Amino acid sequence: MVPFARANQIKKPNVSGQFYPANANELNSFFDTAFERAGTVAQNVSVELLVSPHAGYVYSGYVAAYGYKAIQIQKYSTIIVIGPSHYHAFEGASIWPKGQFETPMGSIAVDETLAEQLMSINKDLRDQPEVYTPEHSIEVQLPFIIKDFPHTKIVPILMGNPDPAVCLSLAQALNQVVGNRNDVLVLISTDLSHYHPDQIARPMDMGTLKTVVQGDVEGFWNGIASRKMEACGFTALTTGMLYAKMRGLSGAQLLRYANSGDETGDLSRVVGYSSIIFYKPDVSPVDSLNAVQRKRLIEIARSAFETFVKTGKTIDVHETDPRLNQIQGAFVTLKKQGRLRGCIGNIIGEKPLVLTVRDMAIAAASQDPRFPAVTSDEISSLDVEVSVLSVPSKITNPAAEIKLGVHGVIVSRGMFNRGVFLPQVATETGMDLEQFMGELCSQKAGLPRDCWKDPKTTIEVFSADVFNEKDVGM
Repeated sequence: MVPFARANQIKKPNVSGQFYPANANELNSFFDTAFERAGTVAQNVSVELLVSPHAGYVYSGYVAAYGYKAIQIQKYSTIIVIGPSHYHAFEGASIWPKGQFETPMGSIAVDETLAEQLMSINKDLRDQPEVYTPEHSIEVQLPFIIKDFPHTKIVPILMGNPDPAVCLSLAQALNQVVGNRNDVLVLISTDLSHYHPDQIARPMDMGTLKTVVQGDVEGFWNGIASRKMEACGFTALTTGMLYAKMRGLSGAQLLRYANSGDETGDLSRVVGYSSIIFYKPDVSPVDSLNAVQRKRLIEIARSAFETFVKTGKTIDVHETDPRLNQIQGAFVTLKKQGRLRGCIGNIIGEKPLVLTVRDMAIAAASQDPRFPAVTSDEISSLDVEVSVLSVPSKITNPAAEIKLGVHGVIVSRGMFNRGVFLPQVATETGMDLEQFMGELCSQKAGLPRDCWKDPKTTIEVFSADVFNEKDVGM
């Protein structure tokens, strides 16, 4: 016997009042606070895939708000929500094909037409209503959805036992059904590592997120299999990553990472959460910084490297501006009388921007292998430049797609040969594309000068918001 009313295809909530407030006013109050905490989130790309956490709102809701805030201005007719089954083991995937899902803020209708299309072309999708009780991975997303998109329909899908063939067939079916439509969002519901101490969980999650943002499906699946990575919704996330590849969603941005310890203060057994958006980029533009934010980053960079050079200590940085607390990559460059004195960066952001800039400033002064460490008597003669980076995107035709002076470029082959040039390198040196790419391959990556023309070489491009002390009036 099915343990809930099925006659009218109405799905009652399982965890309302437990994972999230059962009262609409309380939910709206939470959303107001969560979206305010999310601050400024990039909304200038057309998001087709969103990764969002599904724990109780007091733990993961503030992370989820970053993703939902990023898509608020989008117009979706349907959101396909794919999550893991925590309580039932079954083969294939389970779809809820008809009716409605109830939430404290109203009901959300199922897109029955799209659900039927998916079932007609994918034998792995079955109508198994029993697996939706007492599951929460889809339900926790629904109040966010109805808050942002009160008239949008959903297609709920729960993933069963791990099977890469099921992930692939579902991704193919999604791609076929969505086709040329631009009004469908695929939403992947997953948390990350579970119940490790913070000092173990955080680097584990960063490794997981790096493979996800880079679209490395094989690396992600193998990382899960070897237990070097964890994600309770890894089959759903694998499906999403495959779907992203099929649709050319090579733009990806990690909007926020945190774990339960960041909210509770208990770092002994934490669960990790993330919000990630995927989109088709030209090259994803950097979410621009205002004059105050740029000046603050320059101040942090200078204070960080000066303090480290003088005392060997790392400064504490506490910043309330949400934009400066977004996880983002950055380089810090030190120059002496216009000549390079040190430059170190982190391309894929692993920390809030303020901490990335702090750490890269220290590294530029002390760890650039091309130069000796900066000394105290040099400090006053050094100029500071910060480059805030967009997420890199893979390209296949570098001769046509690279815009010198606009794009930074990453060349890589295998695990050990990798080189990076920032966008300003082309401007400052006056190199043409052949020279620029030749130097990047040979000097920075340790590869043949013309390896960038070889399809076996991976080429990625990114944009940068570049500013120095003179630019910010220092």
